[in-house]
Amino acid sequence: MKEESLFSLANENENTPLADRVRPQNLSEFVGQDDLIGPGKILRELIEKDRVPSLILWGPPGTGKTTLAEIIAKHTKAYFITFSAVTSSIKDIRQIMEEAEKNRQFGEKTIVFIDEIHRFNKAQQDAFLPFVERGSITLIGATTENPSFEVNSALLSRAKVFVLHSLSTDDIVHLLKNTIKNPAGFPGLDVEISDKDLRMIAEFGNGDARSSLNTLEIAVLNGKKTGKKVVVDQSILNQLINTKSLRYDKKGDEHYNLISALHKSMRNSNVDAAVYWVNRMLDGGEDPLYIARRLVRFASEDVGLADTNSLNVAINTFQACKFIGMPECGVHLTECVIYLACTPKSNSVYVAQQKAEKAIKKTGNLPVPLQIRNAPTKLMKELNYGKDYQYAQDAPDKLTNMKTMPPELEGSQFYYPSEQGNEIRFKKRIEQIKAWHEKNG
Repeated sequence: MKEESLFSLANENENTPLADRVRPQNLSEFVGQDDLIGPGKILRELIEKDRVPSLILWGPPGTGKTTLAEIIAKHTKAYFITFSAVTSSIKDIRQIMEEAEKNRQFGEKTIVFIDEIHRFNKAQQDAFLPFVERGSITLIGATTENPSFEVNSALLSRAKVFVLHSLSTDDIVHLLKNTIKNPAGFPGLDVEISDKDLRMIAEFGNGDARSSLNTLEIAVLNGKKTGKKVVVDQSILNQLINTKSLRYDKKGDEHYNLISALHKSMRNSNVDAAVYWVNRMLDGGEDPLYIARRLVRFASEDVGLADTNSLNVAINTFQACKFIGMPECGVHLTECVIYLACTPKSNSVYVAQQKAEKAIKKTGNLPVPLQIRNAPTKLMKELNYGKDYQYAQDAPDKLTNMKTMPPELEGSQFYYPSEQGNEIRFKKRIEQIKAWHEKNG
């Protein structure tokens, strides 16, 4: 199960997808990720010296994860094995791992490549762990998902994570030009395409090399043929490229990145950025009710009492989205985002909640003071439940000196009102209450 088990050597086969036909065979042919495999960079050094440790390659589709694995497979002297999350059972994994352990005892190194490692369940990932720990195998995993969430923590702690970034437009243009020159790209054909059109394909690919290569292949197959010459012009591309494909995984890392961007843009009162991010999410297919729920949370967490109407606006937006649905409700979400971004901000309510939770965890289940306990039965009254209770509504100032905090927390302050927006009214009222107690205490 050398590298041939992972990467078919039938690259010359015309039925093989273009991306596989022109896949780089060595680091000098690899395009992009210069921060990792540029001259003198750590991953390049590890590959060239055949000292690759267990590692996770994390990045969006089409950034070169599988290609790097192929290059490692071709360069290493180790026994190279690949696994599929779909077809590999725990029994299969353990059987091959035991073989790897035997090979280790004879001095032979084994590298195991797992494409889309995030698709392996916990039990499957656990099956590799003891062999990684013993040094029986070197594990290389490739994933489009955040390994912090998708990879077993014990396995992750024993691997170095390398982050691959989306390719730049210039990188992809360079790749496309290399592809046209590559004899394996379009064998027997003389492809003619302008730099402008290559850039159009690259921009449409949105950082995904494989997507761009697929577009180029379809464009060439549908180009104007005269003998061996194929001309690809903009009219052909216009038929292929209708809408830019936005990268968005509703359950993956990009999902959390975008909601974070929206939340922080509103918190920073950057209206235009907030409008952009909410519509990025909508264009990517995000559930509008998810966005609406986050806006309801934001209304209390980041606006709070600085604008007491913000929660009403957010809840009304949620109801509107639930009632009308997409695509029409996009305007309601945008309206709410603008409102929340523009309104005064205060996190005093959120901070008060956090302080109270911290005090509760520290002090445990403190008993309710007797004077504010409910006393619906005779026995409870005999036990002094509700004794000395003072009904504030009967007091001239609607205030009493009755203690309502557990004695252990008497004097604690959780809520510190700001002077933002409407919250200054709450601050002044609290100051009035404190002044009354100082006078009548």
